[in-house]
Amino acid sequence: MTQTVGFIGLGKLGLPCALAMESRGLQIVGYDVDPAVAGYVRDKRIPYLERHVDALLAHTQLRVVPDVATVVAQADVVFVTVQTPHRPEFEGRTPIPDDREDFEYGYLVSACRAVAAAAAQQQRHITLVVVSTVLPGTVGRHIRPLLGTYVCLIYNPFFIAMGTTVDDFLNPEFVLLGADRHEEDDAVGRLYRQIHDKPLVRTSIESAELIKVSYNTYISLKIVWANTMMEICEKTGADVDVVTDTLAQATDRIISARYMRGGMGDSGGCHPRDNIAMSWLGRRLDLSFDLFETVMTAREQQTHFLARIVQKWQRLSGLDVCLMGTTYKPETNLELGSAALLLAHILDADYGVRVQTCDPFARTDLAIAAALSQPRVFFIGTRHEVWQRTVWPTGAVVIDPWGYIPDAPGVVVIRIGRKGALPAVSAL
Repeated sequence: MTQTVGFIGLGKLGLPCALAMESRGLQIVGYDVDPAVAGYVRDKRIPYLERHVDALLAHTQLRVVPDVATVVAQADVVFVTVQTPHRPEFEGRTPIPDDREDFEYGYLVSACRAVAAAAAQQQRHITLVVVSTVLPGTVGRHIRPLLGTYVCLIYNPFFIAMGTTVDDFLNPEFVLLGADRHEEDDAVGRLYRQIHDKPLVRTSIESAELIKVSYNTYISLKIVWANTMMEICEKTGADVDVVTDTLAQATDRIISARYMRGGMGDSGGCHPRDNIAMSWLGRRLDLSFDLFETVMTAREQQTHFLARIVQKWQRLSGLDVCLMGTTYKPETNLELGSAALLLAHILDADYGVRVQTCDPFARTDLAIAAALSQPRVFFIGTRHEVWQRTVWPTGAVVIDPWGYIPDAPGVVVIRIGRKGALPAVSAL
């Protein structure tokens, strides 16, 4: 008999992961407070870009039900994939404020309370799997006291990136299962063995909470380091790609080449906000040094470094400035935590440079044809593949922090921190 799995929360995380599970032969029943979600499933279309989801929706049998109780009645394992949001000013698209905050846990608490109440009313034993990102100690404070005797609790955060959620979920480096007693995660372990054969890492819930946020914040640290190398290379004549590509071969001690590339600051709906939340926790715990604030401050100051390059070339050329790419990563329409939008904010607020935006995947000021209708200072904010094939107008300046835009006749191409780039701004 095919196992039925429940999902509470069918948003940008929950729906792709539910569809990924279904693709491995599991039946899915789900609930979301947003009534539009049922329409996405019915119409076989979502309003955001997520690889493979449209194809999976075309054949899905996923049932969207009207309440949590119906999910609990039909599924022995229920995943809670609701948001734990931060205020917009902690997202990473604008400079970080001086104050800090934990995540908002109201949605998560409400969902878990509803699951526990339904299980108690139905006298039905279930496994509740919390996926939402939380700071260490949150489950103990806010979730455990709600559950009663019918609910077995597992903390199982996913290590995915929006836009590639299905691939990331089906091909993880490992699956993290936090539980009070290891025998309690057997049902979830057996479930994952129907999906893939990746390692199952079993820890306490508190360790799992910290592993999740430390994973995200370490990526931010690597990106800050790579961008520091890029700035040094821009100012000394070294080549950042040679530096990072060589160091990436030191896999015994540097770990991997992922994220070790000069470019824009860390972006997305998780990493910037997780660093800010961990900075809040650091202040609360009176840490001897707030590494997380340092990472976010470095991210911001590196964006100022890029802004000064844009300002200089705008002044030298007299051209308008257009930011090419506003999404947080290539080939998505999501702009959460976008370092490109942080750059636009800083250019306007701190340097008096008016910026227009162009992105083929997002709603921006200019379409590609309009942006390319005249020479401008084009800054590559998102590493979309289309920019590599773009024919830039004669007389344009293209500023490329990623180092992947080819030379073009009649166009000044500046690959920041790469050998062959034009002289550093400080030398002009």
